[in-house]
Amino acid sequence: MSVQLRPALPGDVAGIARIYDHYVATSTATFELDPPGAQVWADKLDALTAAGWPFHVALLDGQVAGFAYVGPWRARPAYAHTVEDTIYLDPAATGRGIGGRLLASVLDAAAAAGAREVIAVVADGDTAPSLALHRRAGFVPAGRLERVGRKFDRWLGTTLLQKSLPGA
Repeated sequence: MSVQLRPALPGDVAGIARIYDHYVATSTATFELDPPGAQVWADKLDALTAAGWPFHVALLDGQVAGFAYVGPWRARPAYAHTVEDTIYLDPAATGRGIGGRLLASVLDAAAAAGAREVIAVVADGDTAPSLALHRRAGFVPAGRLERVGRKFDRWLGTTLLQKSLPGA
């Protein structure tokens, strides 16, 4: 198994969309109800990297096996150094330590880009691995929001976790 971590490139968008589409269709890890499509991911990649925020991929034997990025937590200027992280792995790539490496990579790059606080918003349901991943990376509980999303005919809440980055 050869794993490579690097900044995402436009050619990675199809793999990113494929992974995300799986979670849209099968899980509560995202509250997205319809796959947004590759163009939305291309636009997001462009916007985040143009703003100086990291968007990384994990390649497993040359194929996109996961992605992670940070983006603004809120639009107001006072939040400029607080970001929200997002991370998804191809289901076939889970349990191999790729998620931890990918999250560490994007968090290091976020700190270098000026982020000081990172918020993770983890939905209820089948997301225990995401909670565990973030806790292993040093995130601590920061709160709960109850019944804020509805998917698969269920009301779902979210757990907020937070991590201070070096220099905070």
